[in-house]
Amino acid sequence: MNYTLIDAHSHLWLKQDTVVDGLPIRTLENGRSLFMGEVRQMLPPFMVDGVNSAEVFLSNMDYAQVAAAVVTQEFIDGFQNDYLADVASRYPDRFFVCGMCEFRKPGYLEQARQLMARGFRGIKVPAQRLLLKEGRVMLNSEEMMQMFKLMEQNGVLLSIDLADGGTQVAEMEEVIQECPRLKVAIGHFGMVTRPGWTEQVKLARHPNIRIESGGITWLFNDEFYPFRGAVRAIREAADQVGMDKLMWGSDYPRTITAITYRMSYDFVLKSSELTEEEKSLFLGENARRFYGFGTLPELPYIKNMSE
Repeated sequence: MNYTLIDAHSHLWLKQDTVVDGLPIRTLENGRSLFMGEVRQMLPPFMVDGVNSAEVFLSNMDYAQVAAAVVTQEFIDGFQNDYLADVASRYPDRFFVCGMCEFRKPGYLEQARQLMARGFRGIKVPAQRLLLKEGRVMLNSEEMMQMFKLMEQNGVLLSIDLADGGTQVAEMEEVIQECPRLKVAIGHFGMVTRPGWTEQVKLARHPNIRIESGGITWLFNDEFYPFRGAVRAIREAADQVGMDKLMWGSDYPRTITAITYRMSYDFVLKSSELTEEEKSLFLGENARRFYGFGTLPELPYIKNMSE
């Protein structure tokens, strides 16, 4: 393979044990979780203990020839800061990890300071979860802006997932104007299958903003492999902001309950709608520069027994 592959959106956890919107999320067995009132297949069924570990992910990465990955977080998985700090210390060349604060109530600025002091180079904001019944947490609120400015001063990257369409775009525009040197990676490809998704993509017209495709195969799940609609969406986004602003992400491990990890990028490799240079940028080179990955391993292709 002539491409360097870097996954810009993945998740790790030891155990799910949390509450979101008053509903429990708990690890069960055989890869299943109690998820907000129903049992869902959260992991592939062979991950019987429910542990979504760095070692299992590395095995998937090595097999799929993925050199490095960005590990983000989400409230539905619970806070994984301690585990991710350990992962970063053990595998510094393979993982860029993001810390996460409790943004649903005041006091997260001090939490962010502590995460930076621990060496986290990125902070994740699951902004789509901040449209709370008791009141929306605004991205341009005083405490948020103080945190973003502190991140900008310390060279800490912002990983953020936004609510559908343009719901939070105006807030993000204000953040970008106030913190022009803050690096921002917007996830889920702007919630690409929802109305108004290009409003999020257009934020990448600013110099330090990128769009990553974590979850794009989930969003196009009804269409399924080879996800031709997803490829067309990548083409559309590139036409709006340039391919140098877009990055591949898998949303591992949730997406590999339906497809293999290799399939989460293979549909891009096999597409005739993108040039070889565009594929190289999208699948890894953009992420290598944006996240500052250094020397990466060369991973040989290992033939399957079925070949």
